Amino acid sequence: MALPGRTGRPASALAPSPHDAALRTAARQVSRRRFLTVGAAAAALAFSTNLPARGAFAAPRLDAARITEDPFTLGVASGDPLPDSVLLWTRLAPAPFQPDGGLGQQQVEVAWEVAQDDSFALVVRGGTVVAHPEYAHSVRADVRGLDPGRPYYYRFRTGAWISPTGRTRTAPAAGEDVARLRLAAVACQAYHDGYYTVHRQLAREDVDVVFHLGDYLYEYAVNSAGGARNYTDRVLPSVFNRETTTLADYRMRYALYKSDPDLRAAHAAHPFVVTWDDHETENNYAAEHDENGSDPALFLARRAAAYRAYWENQPLRAGQLPDGPDAQLFRRLNWGTLAQFDVLDTRQYRSDQAYGDVTHVPGPESDDPARSLTGDAQERWLLDGWAASGALWNVMPQQVCFSQRALDLNAQAKLSMDAWDGYRANRGRLVAGARAAGVENWLVLTGDVHVAYAFDIKEDFDDAGSATLGTELTCTSVTSGRDGAERPANWDTLTRANPHLRFYDGRRGYLRVELNRENARADFRTVPAVTTPGAAVTTAASFVTEAGAPGLTPV
Repeated sequence: MALPGRTGRPASALAPSPHDAALRTAARQVSRRRFLTVGAAAAALAFSTNLPARGAFAAPRLDAARITEDPFTLGVASGDPLPDSVLLWTRLAPAPFQPDGGLGQQQVEVAWEVAQDDSFALVVRGGTVVAHPEYAHSVRADVRGLDPGRPYYYRFRTGAWISPTGRTRTAPAAGEDVARLRLAAVACQAYHDGYYTVHRQLAREDVDVVFHLGDYLYEYAVNSAGGARNYTDRVLPSVFNRETTTLADYRMRYALYKSDPDLRAAHAAHPFVVTWDDHETENNYAAEHDENGSDPALFLARRAAAYRAYWENQPLRAGQLPDGPDAQLFRRLNWGTLAQFDVLDTRQYRSDQAYGDVTHVPGPESDDPARSLTGDAQERWLLDGWAASGALWNVMPQQVCFSQRALDLNAQAKLSMDAWDGYRANRGRLVAGARAAGVENWLVLTGDVHVAYAFDIKEDFDDAGSATLGTELTCTSVTSGRDGAERPANWDTLTRANPHLRFYDGRRGYLRVELNRENARADFRTVPAVTTPGAAVTTAASFVTEAGAPGLTPV
């Protein structure tokens, strides 16, 4: 695979970034402030996506036979399946809790192969790729020429080491009238809040693809006992006991998360489609604004580091490689004629939260039509995609609550300014656009809130008798919020204040959805605890929405 970089990006990506001037300002601050203090080369990478150096200035090549410890400690992953292609990922790190992963500043050649069987007797594709230190020795193979709509097995090899085997699958052929799709959705996996029991259970599910809806990583400190995990058999290095701000911080924090065997198992079992929310960078940030009101130029430097590390550690194609603090993460995938997936990014382009980002009744600031959660370009892309869609189900995987969520029983209730309720004009344009495009089977997948919700999407959320236009399902969290409770303290208030809220559960878990030609069935899968490992999974509730007749019916 050609190395990603400016020469491999579309012409539109070659234009100067709108943040270039701010980054130059931030770069001048690097020597005076603690940002990107990981050496000149690593600091430069936060502001540029230049290719690794070549020729006399290239990093030396390491003889892989000299690697004496397992370099595949962070597992394998696949993502963004297309009818003829899937993206394969790994990252070499024989010493994952060291800034360089234990490989220094040397290149390493890695072989990959794809087979029809898990014994690799029928290998159908193979090749080699170089793991560059500039990309934290991450490896990706964009495998082409595969058959549509079938499973494959894959693995990597370097020196004497062979990676774990991963299982992935391609999407069906374009235009194929697929009968069924099973997907899962997860979000919010704070390492310090508990064990990844949810991922262990998800690895055993029979699903075609997993959507990760954000907060894959948390920037918060993790103490030596792993927070709520309360380790007694290990001591985590002190490097994790601080908030992530530098490129090295983010890279090592991904290494901590991916050191978890349950997360690795889920990635090895299914292809993932990932999108970020806020904590992969910093809590509740909005575009170039962080929650502390920092100098935007300095925050963009941090955002560049966070975006860079995200791409290095996820199964994403070269098209998602950041250019400094900018990355196009919103993208569209299809599953034959059964489903179109419009994957959103609701952090990078949003207007700053209204009313100081505290809960507030709607007002002129939050309802200003100029405010946007998606940004103009992404909004146009979404509406145009709906207009051109030939899919039965139009699925919108995204981050924050789309439906109105009244937080009290007052005549004019307070709303969250961080969710779509703080950007009602933008939401109204999407609702109108969905109707204009004739989108009948609209399914919104949501993360962020650490609880499971099922909403009917209403034409007018203040009128319970108005038309139901679609369905929103939130997938609760993997760990964030610790164990949770079936009925949180505000359960009665929220269910009374929001008649379009059909289900509310505060435990940890994931969402499983089956789409077919007749209906969509949603199963809310929950575990009773994550602060201790090994809990069993059960189905808390199931709902069906019929094709052509929006609205949730309990099963």
